Amino acid sequence: MKPKSTFFCQNCGASAPKWVGKCPACGLWNTYVEEVIVKENKTPEWNAVGEGSKLKSQKSKPKTFSEIDSISEKRLPTLDGELDRVLGGGIVTGSLVLLGGEPGIGKSTLLLQMAVKSAYKTLYLSGEESETQIKMRAERIGIKNEECYILSITNIQAIFQVLRELQPNIVIIDSIQTLYTNTIDSAPGSISQIRECAAEFLRFAKESNTPVFLIGHITKDGVIAGPKVLEHMVDTVLQFEGDRHHTYRILRAIKNRFGSSSEIGIYEMLQTGLREVPNPSEILITQRQQPLSGISISAAMEGMRPLLVETQALVSSAVYGTPQRNSNGFDLRRLNMLLAVLEKRCGFFLGTQDVFVNIAGGLKLEDPAIDLGIAVAILSSFHNQVINPSLTFAGEIGLSGEIRAVAKIEQRISESEKLGFKSIVISKFNQKGLSKSKIEVIAVSKIEECLDFIWI
Repeated sequence: MKPKSTFFCQNCGASAPKWVGKCPACGLWNTYVEEVIVKENKTPEWNAVGEGSKLKSQKSKPKTFSEIDSISEKRLPTLDGELDRVLGGGIVTGSLVLLGGEPGIGKSTLLLQMAVKSAYKTLYLSGEESETQIKMRAERIGIKNEECYILSITNIQAIFQVLRELQPNIVIIDSIQTLYTNTIDSAPGSISQIRECAAEFLRFAKESNTPVFLIGHITKDGVIAGPKVLEHMVDTVLQFEGDRHHTYRILRAIKNRFGSSSEIGIYEMLQTGLREVPNPSEILITQRQQPLSGISISAAMEGMRPLLVETQALVSSAVYGTPQRNSNGFDLRRLNMLLAVLEKRCGFFLGTQDVFVNIAGGLKLEDPAIDLGIAVAILSSFHNQVINPSLTFAGEIGLSGEIRAVAKIEQRISESEKLGFKSIVISKFNQKGLSKSKIEVIAVSKIEECLDFIWI
């Protein structure tokens, strides 16, 4: 067969018969690369042997909703409560899940930990590590599942041969970028190889009703490597985030066809693997022997989960000509906006001050409800006065200096009450419909109103 070459966009996976400078699909420049393709039209490799197939002949006939049988979706619960939470209550049979994250963040550890501790027949396929290396990591985590099978392999035809013989309940692929199929004459990790291998596993998952987990690498821009169509093909996309210099990791659902895409799970990286953190608020709040200025407690929301986080600020006179503005875990542009509001609307002269803001624990938050906590922490450091440690804050600050209402205020109040705080400061526009709580709810409309009662 004569080799056929096609040009593929490395960003979105679009194809063209010749090289083009600008991709017509995604609009990026110089993303097309040439790949040699030799593909045959034949039955998928995983379904080549008839007796091992679970396929059933189906007639394509449209049905109304009343003609479709209603069945409850079957989920496989794992022993990992945080993973179950993010997946929506467990693993859905026949689902295809893509897990992405930076190198060394713990993607392989998370799924290997699920494999060695679950109660299901699990096949862990690795193209990056040998079987001996995987066993060393598994022994450190603690092997509890005697039906966890390990195989170091990269050829997709050989993988489907193993799947026909073993017929596992769960399949884990580490990683999709290392696999290749003989039907395409290009290197592993190329656009066409990733797309074709993912399509084969999609057919296998749907028609054999076996859940498949794919581990995916990410690029320097923080997106999953490979064509964008890969994320559209799978049922669930999970992102494993965190700073390697901190011990905490966040598992975030970016896309989930079987549950909420706003859920997160929090882990702590230890020598023995990943430990679930069921109540992260207790860990994110630093234990101090004496009160310090520039520290406030904010009631934030990460997805559907309330968190109490420690917001820290340091304000000092600018030694050099231009004042410095630095932020860790908080949007720097939003910090500049808050400083402008405090100076223009509230009369605090911060233009000649260096301002540093930090979210304790290495978290990165985008919740606008921590605006009020950041603002009072800045004022606390500016005046060198200590904020009452029994207070928490939840409010968004507008450009006119008003404190705006935030979503899910009931969950924020409940989390503050659970951790023993006596009062929470919120916007007066959040008062409507609030149920009674044991802690005091203080409603304010402007930042200046907070200065009358927040100090010790």
